[in-house]
Amino acid sequence: MGLFWVTGSHYYSLLCTRLDQGKMLFVKPVSRGVQLALIAAGYGVVFVIAAVWLYQRHLFELQDPMAASGGMAAFGDTILYVFIGFLFLIPTVFLIRIIAKAERVYTAFAKLLFGLGLSAPVCMTVVLLGDHVPARLSWICGWRMLESPIIFMGMGFSRWVARFDRAKKFISYALLLEGLTLGLPIGAFIVALLMHR
Repeated sequence: MGLFWVTGSHYYSLLCTRLDQGKMLFVKPVSRGVQLALIAAGYGVVFVIAAVWLYQRHLFELQDPMAASGGMAAFGDTILYVFIGFLFLIPTVFLIRIIAKAERVYTAFAKLLFGLGLSAPVCMTVVLLGDHVPARLSWICGWRMLESPIIFMGMGFSRWVARFDRAKKFISYALLLEGLTLGLPIGAFIVALLMHR
């Protein structure tokens, strides 16, 4: 009993010390290589799940083309694409947390997000032009805008964990572009609804 008490008090003091230092409790740190391997495995699992679901959807289209081309099927496809986007967001959050510690890598990532943010108004314009642009480009831009809320969430998390000023600035601009591209059509739709009452 006395030995248990000494051992228990030792762990309690270790626990308090770790809490004061803000460290993980009783867990050995995992190397960056293992963390990246786990993230890659996470992407692989999500990719396989997405591929299986999309293949099942394709088989459904082949079996019953009429039902697969209806409005309910299109809505189901939209929900599926958004859900797949959310699944890809899970390993991305862990990847962002890892690269946020390296200034050069995270600044390059922030510039990539800024470029992605620039694509939002361009894709919105292509979607609004409709028949005046090639069908393939319109489909790509439509998919990009469908995933825009998920991209916005990823950008928001990236800005939250950013430590370096240049990265913060690029991600803030990206968030602004993405937010305005999402917000302006929604605002215009709400105004149009209120004016027609």
